[in-house]
Amino acid sequence: MTEAEATRNETTGDDVTGPEETGPEATGFGAAGAEAVGAGVIRVLLADDEAMIRAGVRAILSADPGIEVVAEAGDGREAVELARAHRPDVALLDIRMPRLDGLAAGEQIVRTVPDTAVVMLTTFSEDTYITRALGGGASGFLLKSGDPHELLSGVRAAADGGAFLSPKVARHVISELGARRLARGAAARTRTEALTTREREVLALIGEGHSNAEIARRLHLTEGTVKGYVSAVLDRLEVGNRVQAAIVAYEAGLV
Repeated sequence: MTEAEATRNETTGDDVTGPEETGPEATGFGAAGAEAVGAGVIRVLLADDEAMIRAGVRAILSADPGIEVVAEAGDGREAVELARAHRPDVALLDIRMPRLDGLAAGEQIVRTVPDTAVVMLTTFSEDTYITRALGGGASGFLLKSGDPHELLSGVRAAADGGAFLSPKVARHVISELGARRLARGAAARTRTEALTTREREVLALIGEGHSNAEIARRLHLTEGTVKGYVSAVLDRLEVGNRVQAAIVAYEAGLV
């Protein structure tokens, strides 16, 4: 700055400290909001047949500057139509809705709008609902009784290509999967008890993916003898091929 400019500023009172701040703090978003805006806004379709519920969920989502509700539906069929029209990042669906329930709507959205992640938001946590939703391609299963932060975390996770389950639902899924695995393991071990020691050795090597020739070298047998053992194993286990036998070997803990 020249001496003349300094004199002029003192005379006029002009502020030469720089332009007014326009960063995140100035806009009121804060650091989290700035990060969300920088990463792009998550566009959400909200579907629930109760207007009051939609209003409450919309209020929670709208509190996050990185999330925008772009469409709302009052039934499953409308949800599918709006998903096709708006192509949102996430479709947040209630389960029990008229015309088309949320489970069926979610399956259609997964099939016809594959870039839209489906998340169920419901009061009901019955086994059949959870199983069908996740089996139908849903990326998340949230309970309306959960904490609002769960809702926001679930939407963000789904939009990012991940998955999210409410803690209560996650505990159920883990327990169910564990119980099923234990049951399958017990059944597989019972089936392999009918095999001879040599047949179990052959089954274990089948489970590891070895060919008949490789098994023959491992066990110092002829390839013809191995073929006979493989045939006997398939018959005793009542399976149709080596892949099914390998699954039994894995579940029985032989691999």
